[in-house]
Amino acid sequence: MNRFLCTALDLAARGVPVLPLRAGKVPFANCPACLYTSCGGRPNMKTPGPCTCPRPCHAWAAATAVPNVIAGSTWSTAWKQAAAVAWHPGGIGLTVVDLDHADAVAWARRTLPTTRTVATTRGEHWIYRGAMQSANAVLPGVDIKSAMSYARWLGPGTGTMTPLPDAVRALIVKEPSPVRPVTVAVPIGAGECRHRTPAYLERGIAMAEQRIHEADGGIHATVYRTFLAVLSAHGRCGCLTDAHAARLFAAAQTKGESPRHCADAWSNARTALGM
Repeated sequence: MNRFLCTALDLAARGVPVLPLRAGKVPFANCPACLYTSCGGRPNMKTPGPCTCPRPCHAWAAATAVPNVIAGSTWSTAWKQAAAVAWHPGGIGLTVVDLDHADAVAWARRTLPTTRTVATTRGEHWIYRGAMQSANAVLPGVDIKSAMSYARWLGPGTGTMTPLPDAVRALIVKEPSPVRPVTVAVPIGAGECRHRTPAYLERGIAMAEQRIHEADGGIHATVYRTFLAVLSAHGRCGCLTDAHAARLFAAAQTKGESPRHCADAWSNARTALGM
């Protein structure tokens, strides 16, 4: 039996979800129609693609501990071509701190509690009990592999596994983007004011802020569409001020938009409306 398949089945017997990797640490597609981007997915993607092969179809989402799936027809060719076995740490409640070079390892030894370690080609994997959100490049040479991610299996390692420390969880917590003062060209219209009362405009700005804050994804598109709606409803009579625009920019920046992207979205919305 193929040595990678043997390793995968041994891990599965211990409840570890696994998948085959080809050269370059890239996952295999599970069917001819599932070639990475053709079904909406990509290697190491964050959501499974919508193809009709045994779902889910890519990377961490394909990892399984079911022996019949691992040794079945779907992966029979993949194991013959495999260059490594991968595992899904988050699938069994673990987190791998992937230290990619000596400086990263030195940082971990200074900063993190000791735990089980596995030697890699260039550095080490530090494995903790507890799952968290995965993230790449949280520090130079440091990746977090846990939920919705996979790591190459390089052996059981040495040392006693310890609980996931707050110092690792904190690595993915981003400081809120500072809300910078903005100066924007608010159109001063000559048309008839439709606002009737200040409360009408205030309600429109508050609703726009809420729409941006509640955006789950596609923030660029959400910000642009919101700016477009605000300018369309309130931008032609002269009541919309720099202070209103600054509130919208601030809301967008709390969702990760840069001041430049805010200014571009505002400018593009004005252009689209002929302002």
